[in-house]
Amino acid sequence: MIGYLWAAMICISILVAGLTGKIAVITPSIFSAAEQAVTLVIGLISVMTFWLGIMKLVEHSGLIEIIKVILRPVVRLLFPSIPRHHPAMNAILMNMSANLLGMGNAATPFGIKAMEEMQELNLHRERASDEMCTFLALNTSSLSLLPTTVIGLRAAAGSLNPTEIVGTTLLASACSCLAALAADRLLRRWGKF
Repeated sequence: MIGYLWAAMICISILVAGLTGKIAVITPSIFSAAEQAVTLVIGLISVMTFWLGIMKLVEHSGLIEIIKVILRPVVRLLFPSIPRHHPAMNAILMNMSANLLGMGNAATPFGIKAMEEMQELNLHRERASDEMCTFLALNTSSLSLLPTTVIGLRAAAGSLNPTEIVGTTLLASACSCLAALAADRLLRRWGKF
């Protein structure tokens, strides 16, 4: 479906350029945009490599374990039906820790693992359990203390102060996380009726 959407936007753009007499602008614009995309991606590779290295250092230094200890009581409240020492609990904690540090790409494998482990506990295999829905809502809205990916994108795009968005990102992600949890709890209660 996305492919059709992109194709339609390209065709409409070419049609509008032709109708307004600016068809000659299309070819230089395409090459200019492609060059900018390649430049951004190359810059982003170095930034992402740096932050992935930092994440490995954080993991080896034990900071992830400290974050997991801090998050464990919150996770126990949010997911009371998951046994304390079940592998799903560890995967959820690792996912949330990576998301807190703004490393969404590092959090993804832990999120997939958490869903697989929660599926083993699911009594109704054909639909998602309440815990799976809660985890999906939390993972989608994820609270981010340090938005490293966004900082990396801003740095790669040439921002003069790529870290200036930390405060607003923290506020926005806190609001989205609270809204996701509220919606999850409301819909969970509504679904029982």
